[in-house]
Amino acid sequence: MNKILNEQNPHWERTYTNNHEMFGAEPSEPAQDAVTLFKKQGARTVLELGAGQGRDTLFFGSEGFHVQALDYSHTGIEVIKAKALELGLSDYIIAAEHDVRTPLPFPDSFFDACYAHMLFCMAMTTSELESLASEVARVLRPGGICIYTVRHTGDPHYGTGIYRGEGMYEANGFIVHFFDRKTIERLAVKFSDVKISEFEEGILPRRLFLVTMKK
Repeated sequence: MNKILNEQNPHWERTYTNNHEMFGAEPSEPAQDAVTLFKKQGARTVLELGAGQGRDTLFFGSEGFHVQALDYSHTGIEVIKAKALELGLSDYIIAAEHDVRTPLPFPDSFFDACYAHMLFCMAMTTSELESLASEVARVLRPGGICIYTVRHTGDPHYGTGIYRGEGMYEANGFIVHFFDRKTIERLAVKFSDVKISEFEEGILPRRLFLVTMKK
């Protein structure tokens, strides 16, 4: 199993402490740093999982990446399509509904990069997450980069609400799967050069891991 490293690159080791909420119009700071890394790696095609209403999707498209955005929500996908059309980014963005608990609808080695902000800490079991990570590895080309963010066990909401097993807690009808480093390790078996940064986001603030992995 791959050793999980704390990132030593100063660009990644800093803690994000902004005043933006996680769900807004502006691109998230992890997405901004992902663009820098993707460009450095020569990536052109990006798979985004859990795209929401497209705050990061549109940013990737505006930076010249060809993005395939997936989300479970029909409404969210329609919003992304409308925004992409309005901004003249339809040639760069394809958005589609998909449940990531099922196999990804793409051939092997199809993407240069994968990005997921908060998708991995949705209400999925560890076995479902392992299957998803395996699918991500399958659709990435050799040397492809995966970047994902998750709330971790140092988050102020960890341990509150109704315990649903496997690090999951429900509050106000919403379930969050909080990660520890062992969970990241379990998802990284098909990847190398795995690194972790910690950051804060939102007004609580929420505490998250940013994980980078290379196929």
